[in-house]
Amino acid sequence: MKLLPLAERDDVVVLGLPRGGVPVAAEVAIALGAPLDVCVVRKLGLPGHEEFAMGAIASGGVAELDARLIRHLGVSEAALSTVMQRERAELDRRELAYRRGRPPLSLAGRTVVVVDDGLATGSTMRAAVRAVRAQQPDRIFVAVPVAAHQACAGLADVADVCVCVAQPEPFESVGRWYADFQPTSDEEVLACLERAAAKPARNAGPTS
Repeated sequence: MKLLPLAERDDVVVLGLPRGGVPVAAEVAIALGAPLDVCVVRKLGLPGHEEFAMGAIASGGVAELDARLIRHLGVSEAALSTVMQRERAELDRRELAYRRGRPPLSLAGRTVVVVDDGLATGSTMRAAVRAVRAQQPDRIFVAVPVAAHQACAGLADVADVCVCVAQPEPFESVGRWYADFQPTSDEEVLACLERAAAKPARNAGPTS
């Protein structure tokens, strides 16, 4: 594993992007002997084509917008505001549901590994990394099993290291590269987090 040099270090924290990134992040956390937490992010889907991202929002009020795409497709301010309000409400719901009263782990001065199940446009990961960066970590690693080459390259200005196991061409979609890409449920996310909380990692550190 390309992240193994981080194993058993006292300063490492692993964050999963719900929903699909959390089961992947849980395995990374086990391999590294690191604590697991979530970084809640929501894609901003294009009205009428919600699977197509025009940006993303993350905890802490972070918004990552593809201004050129929004302008090119003529998305109005009102339509964008409606999408953002809807996704902000869902983001807040997930924060409450996943944490169950547990405070987020402190990231200040630590090495943070941000994990998702794959990158297509990279907009959600960019929003996540910006949210993490605001908490003043020492370094940020992005780690995904599969990604579009452009998405990985596009993270160079926000993340310190980007680890992509595979960057196939043509990429098409994240789901194409999984034998089983069924949606991850809230219950599965909670199970991963509760297992991690029940077996604290050696380097769990303080909460924020």
